[in-house]
Amino acid sequence: MSKLWGGRFTKPTDKLVEEYTSSIGFDVKLALQDIQGSKAHVEMLGKCSIISEDEAAQIKEGLQTIEKKIENDDVEFSVEDEDIHMNIEKLLIEEIGPVGGKLHTGRSRNDQVATDMHLYLKEKTKQLIGLVEAVQKSLADQAEQHVDTIIPGYTHLQRAQPVSFAHHLLAYFWMFERDKERLQDSMKRIDWSPLGAAALAGTPYPVDRKMTAEALGFENVYPNSLDAVSDRDFILEFLSISSILITHISRLSEELILWSSQEFNFVELDDAFCTGSSIMPQKKNPDVPELLRGKTGRIYGNLMGLLTLLKGLPLAYNKDMQEDKEGMFDTVETLDGALSLLAPMLASMEVKGANMRQAVNEDYSNATDIADYLAVKGLPFREAHSVIGQVVLYAIEQGKYLLDLKLEEYQQFSELFEKDIYEKLAPDHVVAARASEGGTGFEQVKEQLALAKKHIN
Repeated sequence: MSKLWGGRFTKPTDKLVEEYTSSIGFDVKLALQDIQGSKAHVEMLGKCSIISEDEAAQIKEGLQTIEKKIENDDVEFSVEDEDIHMNIEKLLIEEIGPVGGKLHTGRSRNDQVATDMHLYLKEKTKQLIGLVEAVQKSLADQAEQHVDTIIPGYTHLQRAQPVSFAHHLLAYFWMFERDKERLQDSMKRIDWSPLGAAALAGTPYPVDRKMTAEALGFENVYPNSLDAVSDRDFILEFLSISSILITHISRLSEELILWSSQEFNFVELDDAFCTGSSIMPQKKNPDVPELLRGKTGRIYGNLMGLLTLLKGLPLAYNKDMQEDKEGMFDTVETLDGALSLLAPMLASMEVKGANMRQAVNEDYSNATDIADYLAVKGLPFREAHSVIGQVVLYAIEQGKYLLDLKLEEYQQFSELFEKDIYEKLAPDHVVAARASEGGTGFEQVKEQLALAKKHIN
C-alpha cells in the first residue's frame, strides 16, 4: 500500500529520508493512547452523523482488535509508515478495509499526537505522584524510629550543631512534598484536550470537541486551535518539575553515599542495593545512590533540549516537534526507576545510631550552646561568641572536647561559668533546647512527624 498521504507526490520517499524522519522507533510508546483517542474520535464522528453509526462501529471494532494485538505484542510496526498514527491507521485499513480510512475525518496528526501526549503524561504523572509518596512514607517510617537518634548537623560539610536524625530525614520529606504538590498542580495544565483542533485551524466538520474530551477524561478543551497543536508547555512544566525532583533525589543520594562510607559509617545500605568490586573483595559500593545522583544530568538535559527546541518555532506545528517525545519518555522512565528504588532502599537502610552519637560526642558542635548559656547570664551574644571561640581553640590545643574541660578551665575565660554548663552541653539537652517551631527539639520533631503523616495516604 502506498503512503496514506502520497497522492500529491510523483516519486517515493528516499529510504534515508524515511529512516531519518520516522518516529515509530520511539512513539510506539503512545500506541495505546493513540487507540484510546481514536476510539473517542470515531464514536463522536458517528454520534455527530459525520460518518454513519455502522461505519463508526466497524472502525471501533477494528481498533479494539488492533489494541488486543498490541497488548499481546503481536504487531510489527513499519518505518515506512513513519509514526504510530499512520502505522495504526494502516493496520486498521488492512483489518476492516477502506472504511478504516474514514477514521481520520475531522482531525490531523497534529491534534492527534498532542492528544496522545496529554493522555500519556496524565497517566504517568499520576503514577509518579504515587511513587513520590512511597518515598515519603519510607522517610517518615525511618524518622519515626529515630526521633531520639542524634546526628551531627552540617553546614559547609563541617559539623555545626547536633540534630535529631528524624529531623534530618524529614527535611527531605518536605522537599518531596513540594515535588508532589508541583506534580499535582501540573495536572491542571495537562488536563486539556487538543482533539478536534485538526492541523491548526479547526475543521469544517461539525465535530463535538467537548464530547471527545469527556470521553477521554479531560476537564477542559483548548479554546484556540493554533495553541492546541503547538502547545508543549505541559511537557516543559513536567520536565522542569522533574529536574527539581531529581535534584532532591540526588542530594539525598549524596548523603547516603557519604553516610555509608567508612569515614562516616552512619548507615549501612542493604546488600540488595549495593554491588562489589571485581578486584577488591572487601568493597561494598553504593551503586544505586551513585546512579540516582548520576541520572540528574540526563533529566536536566531533557529540559534544556525541549526549551531549546521550542524557543524559535513559529506557529503552529513544525517537524522539529517530533523531538519533543524522547526526552519526555526518558524522564518518565528515569524517574520511575529512581523512585521505585529509592523507597525500598530507604526502608531497608540500617541506621547506626551509636556511631552517630559518638561523632556528636567527639566534636565541638555544642559550642553555640555555651554562647547562649553566657548570653542568658547577661553577656552580650557577640562577646559570648568571642569567649567561646577562645574556649574552643583552647580545647583543641589541649586535645579535649568541650565536655572534657574542667570547670576551672572554663572559668579562665569567664566567671559566669558554673557547674550547670555540663548539663547545657549534653547532646540530648542541646537538641531538646531547639524547641522553636520547626526546630530539631524532640517534641517539635514529634509534632512535625505527625504533620508529615497527614500528607501521605
